[in-house]
Amino acid sequence: MSTATAGAQSAATQSGNDSLVIDGVEYSARLLTGSGKYSDLEETRLATEASGAQIVTVAVRRTNIGQHKDEPNLLDVISPEQYTLLPNTAMCYTADDAVRTCRLARELLDGHNLVKLEVLGDEKTLYPDLQQTYVALEVLVKEGFKVMVYTNDDPIAAKRLEEMGAVSVMPLAAPIGSGLGIRNPYNIRTIVENANVPILVDAGVGTASDAAIAMELGCDGVLMNTAIAAAENPILMASAMKKAVEAGREAYLAGRIPRKRFASASSPIDGTFF
Repeated sequence: MSTATAGAQSAATQSGNDSLVIDGVEYSARLLTGSGKYSDLEETRLATEASGAQIVTVAVRRTNIGQHKDEPNLLDVISPEQYTLLPNTAMCYTADDAVRTCRLARELLDGHNLVKLEVLGDEKTLYPDLQQTYVALEVLVKEGFKVMVYTNDDPIAAKRLEEMGAVSVMPLAAPIGSGLGIRNPYNIRTIVENANVPILVDAGVGTASDAAIAMELGCDGVLMNTAIAAAENPILMASAMKKAVEAGREAYLAGRIPRKRFASASSPIDGTFF
């Protein structure tokens, strides 16, 4: 990042205008959260509020958003009037299933077009099947969906997904739900440096320091679910993650000092009298 760019972004942060922009819509929060794995809907509500998230993912295949009239509805605690819902295609292993799930979400949510695409390769690793992801993305873009797409940390794949029309590319930091943190920071940084759409780390975050590292690498945001929902105290962890994302963003904009092999005195001796 150039000095001029860093200065402009720092000024934007100080004036409150450092927004995450996805498909032309501005968001003040750079932490996105999931809505699954909580003990109940009340915990979902409280943790989401504590996180400060404005975009909340919804796994259409395992969450009721109106398709089951006699069951508790997530929309009762995560209102579309308060949050931007991000239906996702979790548990889809083919392009056809993923496309079908997005169409169902659009129907249930009155024409909502912003979706998160993930097409998984196998049940053990939950790594993406990129070939099926490409097929699904092509169809969804043609049908007018605004697609945020889950992928691995391959810079070539990330750039191709952007060129195909994704509004955001979301490389994994580590396998979904693993909590291993950023396993390949150099690839993530390369993806960020080559991108013209927002890059959000998706999957693998375990604790607040992982989220801060992702932001310090220059990512535009972080999406997480398990790291919050499976914590011993999800509401407190949600608050910690909010602070970590904010701190990581500010540190990135501020520009860290260079790493040096030897010490550099905090109080230089140049110009001293004795």
